[in-house]
Amino acid sequence: MLFDAHFHIIDPAFPLQENQGFFPEPFTTKDYAKWMKKLGIQGGAIVSGSFQGFDTTYLESALKTLGPQFVGVIQAPHSISDLEIIRLYTLGVRAVRFNMKRGGSETLDHLETFAQRIYDLTRWHVELYIDSSELTPLMPRLKNLPAVSIDHLGLSNRGLPALLELAAKGGKIKASGFGRVDFEVLPALKKIYAENPDSLLFGTDLPSTRAKRPFSREDLTLIQENFSQEEAEKILWKNALEFYS
Repeated sequence: MLFDAHFHIIDPAFPLQENQGFFPEPFTTKDYAKWMKKLGIQGGAIVSGSFQGFDTTYLESALKTLGPQFVGVIQAPHSISDLEIIRLYTLGVRAVRFNMKRGGSETLDHLETFAQRIYDLTRWHVELYIDSSELTPLMPRLKNLPAVSIDHLGLSNRGLPALLELAAKGGKIKASGFGRVDFEVLPALKKIYAENPDSLLFGTDLPSTRAKRPFSREDLTLIQENFSQEEAEKILWKNALEFYS
């Protein structure tokens, strides 16, 4: 069983915006369905990218197409209304993303109040796309959030100690974007798992926009061949299913 905790749908039928000189190629639900069949994906989390800003129309359409086993992660301004949060919750949205790496999202100025409000309303969590080398000064704030995850193993070897500290405190770490990081992936996965077996959430990061190396089947095999069956089940399915339920 595989829950893909991080992937993008890029449908040119819906609003897209250039980000840092980049404009994405299409990657529709039809394109993703081919990977679902190839990898045996049974559910997942569609994550809004910087190039989608605060638009949710693409996500609402994708969730309807892919079905109830999939959830959504939006980017939203802190001014979003309670009614809109509840409406999106009924459609399958489960988190708000703060994109510190690429922009296109709310800033961290309202992190704590926004995170607490969405959690109280719908048990939504927040997800941060951030270089882990920037986590240390944020740690007092992050530890007080109801629920938080960090994208792509935090990207940076320099920030791995802070990432491990966050995992030990209950933070979730996405085992995704292996082609984005500046370190050897397997030792980092082992360290994170040792800190907190409930922390790691595997994601394909498809279609791997702007990654130095796109997702490959070997990224999944790395986990299947180097963790026990029970450990792999937690990383590939159980941890994410519980987090996004």
